[in-house]
Amino acid sequence: MNAPVTSAVIGAQLEVDDVLPGHAPLAGIALAPAPTTGRPARRARRLGPGEAVPGGWLLGPFLLLLAWTTGSAAGLIDPRVLPAPWVAVTTAGDLIRDGRLQENLAISAWRAGQGLVWGVTVGVLAALVSGLSQLGGYALDSLVQIKRSIPVLALIPLLVLWFGIGEPMKVTVIALSVFTPMYIQLHAALRGLDLKHLELAETLGLDRWAFIRHVVLPGALPGFMTGLRFAVLGAWLALVVVEQLNATSGIGYMINLARTYAQSDVILVGLVVYALLGLVSDTAVRLVEARVLAWRRTFA
Repeated sequence: MNAPVTSAVIGAQLEVDDVLPGHAPLAGIALAPAPTTGRPARRARRLGPGEAVPGGWLLGPFLLLLAWTTGSAAGLIDPRVLPAPWVAVTTAGDLIRDGRLQENLAISAWRAGQGLVWGVTVGVLAALVSGLSQLGGYALDSLVQIKRSIPVLALIPLLVLWFGIGEPMKVTVIALSVFTPMYIQLHAALRGLDLKHLELAETLGLDRWAFIRHVVLPGALPGFMTGLRFAVLGAWLALVVVEQLNATSGIGYMINLARTYAQSDVILVGLVVYALLGLVSDTAVRLVEARVLAWRRTFA
């Protein structure tokens, strides 16, 4: 039986103290020091998606805008169906000068923000209780799955009866839309932690609080960020719905009013604002995700 190999790296010198199986004794093999540059060298991945390009995420919106502009200029798109981009820009400028766009945008953002905060807070707390406790899982998880199977739109008549058609109902609908994806993603991340981490923590003698703080929460952070992205999207989608329900302010109210007077350009501006809100908020969450999860090595 061959003796085990023990090695030690001292500076740039590799010393082998024993005999490798089937090889002659090795000693004093010098390792070339890694080149020291200002930034670590990145190895090209043949099977990967390719290197990231700054601003590359703008390619899709740019192609859409290009097709829209080309179709409008060539007369392929009926302006009564879809106004040209320059018409939408002119209308947006008029709305900004009148102050209507800023006022309605602020109200819509406030509604979405309130629902997002409430939904994320309750979703995180429920996921922690259900994910870290078997009893909590028995008590909460099945209820969340029942709620998950009921569309939020189906709950609106009941919520109207409970809260009326004012702001509490609108914020509650948004919070419910945010709660489910936040809970599902974080709960799955908590329950999906590698069992080896638990065994290592028990071997090191960590108590429950130290295990949760140093192992569970950092390990579940990717799931939390994914849930947050879905939650932000759910907030804007729910906002579109609730602002169609007898609203007297907000981007949805502005769109409904424009529909009454057949102002397709104003409707288009409102839809573009919704799209930009979703795109900007998702980009912000992705930037935060890239920063807080900088330690994670992924495919892309």
